[in-house]
Amino acid sequence: MIKRFFQMGTLMALGMYFWNPCLAADVTTAVHGTVTKVDEGTKTIVVKTKEGVEHTVHFVDATAVHGVEAGAKDTFKGVKEGSEVVVHYTMTGADKTAMEVDRVGKGGMKSTEVAAGDIDKGGKSITVKAKDGAVETFKIADHATEDAGKDIAKGSEKAAKVTVYYTEEGGKKVVHFFERKK
Repeated sequence: MIKRFFQMGTLMALGMYFWNPCLAADVTTAVHGTVTKVDEGTKTIVVKTKEGVEHTVHFVDATAVHGVEAGAKDTFKGVKEGSEVVVHYTMTGADKTAMEVDRVGKGGMKSTEVAAGDIDKGGKSITVKAKDGAVETFKIADHATEDAGKDIAKGSEKAAKVTVYYTEEGGKKVVHFFERKK
């Protein structure tokens, strides 16, 4: 009887460990690429990176979409094949769920190649140096604050070459995504 009690307790503890949603913290990751497929039926898009890796990402009701052509016939939530996008997503197992999709280019995010400078995560800003030598400070969107440390500081020093993808909001440039130049 005691042996059975401990076996049941062990099974319950293991079950709680594997089913506890708090242990699988949502980490937001971003991918930059071109939309190669849109499937309204399954609410998914496929984004292909410049390295050729394809990411299938699911949309949910809360997925925010920016800089797209809302209402166009050949789109899903304004996203269409051939669009350059940055997708911020979370993963549950192998499933990727889009939290935000931002179009890059006309009507969407702008990009510029710069040398990274000081990152102030507390103040959510980054100081960069443009190709012409001009120094500029960008605000960092909440979801991009994590990326600032990953792609820019990954084994690099100040002046690492990065591309910042940003919008202009209230007269300020706000970075939504960073991409380190290799």
